[in-house]
Amino acid sequence: MSESLRRLVLALVVVGIVGLWVELLLLRHAESATQLIPHVALGIGLASTVAVYFRPEPMTLRIFQVVMLIFLITGALGVYLHLRGNVEFALERDPTLTGAKLIWKALRGASPALAPGALAQLGLLGLVFTYKHPAFTGTGGAQNLD
Repeated sequence: MSESLRRLVLALVVVGIVGLWVELLLLRHAESATQLIPHVALGIGLASTVAVYFRPEPMTLRIFQVVMLIFLITGALGVYLHLRGNVEFALERDPTLTGAKLIWKALRGASPALAPGALAQLGLLGLVFTYKHPAFTGTGGAQNLD
């Protein structure tokens, strides 16, 4: 991956983190401890992204990779929690719902069921950034690895 493409990928990670964080703040996504999880993950993610930008060394890159894995886990957990909440709400309104009808109601519920997947996507994008990073091979940051 060329250095300019690698920088673009990292910039997309930053834009995604800031965008998701702003959206969570606008939605007041902080009513419970579980709703604070993505805020903490995004804060750590932003800090590790800035660290990688200024010090693209093996240690900061490894930390960044761990944080991106946390993004993947947090995103999956968020999808589960959103779906679970939507299922509970749907069953409160209509206890007879089952099968495909229940799944459909859960997917279209009050909590955006798949929205936390955006955090998982950012995690994948961050891992793409680190793939065959020059700092891991000792070739320096300016070389094109294509």
